[in-house]
Amino acid sequence: MKVKCAIFDFDGTLFDSMPIWNNVGEIYLQSLGKEPKPSICEDVKTLSLYQAACYLQREYSLSLSADEIMAGINHTIEHFYIHEVLPKPGVADFLERMKRSEVSMCIATASDRYQIEAALSRCGMGHYFDAIFTCSEVGHGKDEPVIFREAMEHFGCDRSTTLVFEDAFHAVQTAKEDGFTVVAVFDSSEKRQAEIRKLSDCYIVSFECTEDFWKFASAE
Repeated sequence: MKVKCAIFDFDGTLFDSMPIWNNVGEIYLQSLGKEPKPSICEDVKTLSLYQAACYLQREYSLSLSADEIMAGINHTIEHFYIHEVLPKPGVADFLERMKRSEVSMCIATASDRYQIEAALSRCGMGHYFDAIFTCSEVGHGKDEPVIFREAMEHFGCDRSTTLVFEDAFHAVQTAKEDGFTVVAVFDSSEKRQAEIRKLSDCYIVSFECTEDFWKFASAE
């Protein structure tokens, strides 16, 4: 296919940022001098931010209000994106090759714009992307294809010339069901790897080993 447009997820696809989402409760409690229970990650995994704040307040006898706890959690995440998170190995070289191939690139993410922009700026990678689309700004999550459609239309492309890069099964499934060509990227936070391999059009284990992708992308 002739690739003109590439839509990249950020967390777990380009950047190794999933640990903060999986461990933010633990990291936040440690910042308060509290010892998290071994089950903390599972305890808050399915909770909303408010529910998680109430749970931490109750289970760890925190004197803070739920609003203060939520603000503290958000600050922990914000600090990670601004000061710590790094791209996955090989990503910069991969994006450089995409740019040399004259592929227009953007990001479609469930994270907040300022967090993504901060991480890209610190790592010197913002110039690779023409636009950033966020689920909150689009008004739809990745259980719907709206964000992928808007990103594609931004470049004036169609599905025959567009690639979607994702690491999460639900997002891969959404894009595939809407007719997109999907490149799945391995991330250890996603446990449904066998299903992702089967569903995606191309599978990247590491951005340090992408020759199979380039063969796929250049095939007629």
